[in-house]
Amino acid sequence: MNIALIGATGFVGTAVLTELLQRGHRVTVLARNPAKLSAREGLSVVAADAQDTAQVAKAVAGHDAVVSAYNPGWGRPDIYDEFLKGTRAIYAGTRQSGVRRLLVVGGAGSLFVAPGVQLVDTPGFPADYKQGALAAREALNLIRSESTLAWTFLSPPILLAPGERTGQYRLGVDAPLMNGDQPGGISVADLAVAIVDELETPRHVQQRFTVAS
Repeated sequence: MNIALIGATGFVGTAVLTELLQRGHRVTVLARNPAKLSAREGLSVVAADAQDTAQVAKAVAGHDAVVSAYNPGWGRPDIYDEFLKGTRAIYAGTRQSGVRRLLVVGGAGSLFVAPGVQLVDTPGFPADYKQGALAAREALNLIRSESTLAWTFLSPPILLAPGERTGQYRLGVDAPLMNGDQPGGISVADLAVAIVDELETPRHVQQRFTVAS
């Protein structure tokens, strides 16, 4: 397939780019600074600002699908506003481009840990990540009202870390997957496997899902 990828220089996006190219897909990366990406077979890079609807629409037009691993940066003091500005531009730009398939990588904070209680609202949720997690939850709320796009929203498990690619994972929906009484986790390489699997064989169109090893 011909995939447009947003956020390719981030933690998740880097792994997704590698997985896509290894499987023989053609990837167009949208980047504010194209010089950050080295030349690789099957990779094209275009200069585009993910917070600009018109630039997103122009860059992703003609692709089979768009994958957004967008995150303005956890250290930004204005992450909530910046996250939602980019999210809205990506959704609107994809819609305007005529591409129907959009897969968004969100956060674990919107997963339900009890009836009516999302992880981001629990007392122990890390303060350093709360504003970004609240924005990612709003990104899910926004896309759930989307009727034009064939969207999928992936919430990673509570634990996401570097690690080897095994190609194995479990699927869940709106609650965190657990290992006994401990939170489930996954390597970022296997998260990328789940993302590309969903692109190749869609099973969660108009749905949120989660994964864990």
